[in-house]
Amino acid sequence: MEFFISNAYAQDAGGQGSLMSLLPLVLIFVVFYFLLIRPQTKRQKEHREMVDALKVGDEVTTAGGLLGKVTEVKENFVRVELADNVVVTVQRHTVSTVMPKGTIKSV
Repeated sequence: MEFFISNAYAQDAGGQGSLMSLLPLVLIFVVFYFLLIRPQTKRQKEHREMVDALKVGDEVTTAGGLLGKVTEVKENFVRVELADNVVVTVQRHTVSTVMPKGTIKSV
């Protein structure tokens, strides 16, 4: 009768084998953390500090590419003078960079 029905044997627990199967997943997460997550959070922190340090007179570039001088700083918004008598209000987080003094005159 064994010819038609084979015996079923239990597999061993394999504690070390299951740990080794998780190792590539952990390794991939560590690589992603150091190559993607950590640099991104560092960039976000630097941008947040730059936006918090904005003051009147700073020459800035917005995310839309506009270059101007900060004329007023509010809690969530910044007024930027683009040219004589041309002032726009932008959200603080859309300021992408603070340019060196004199950048507007050289353009």
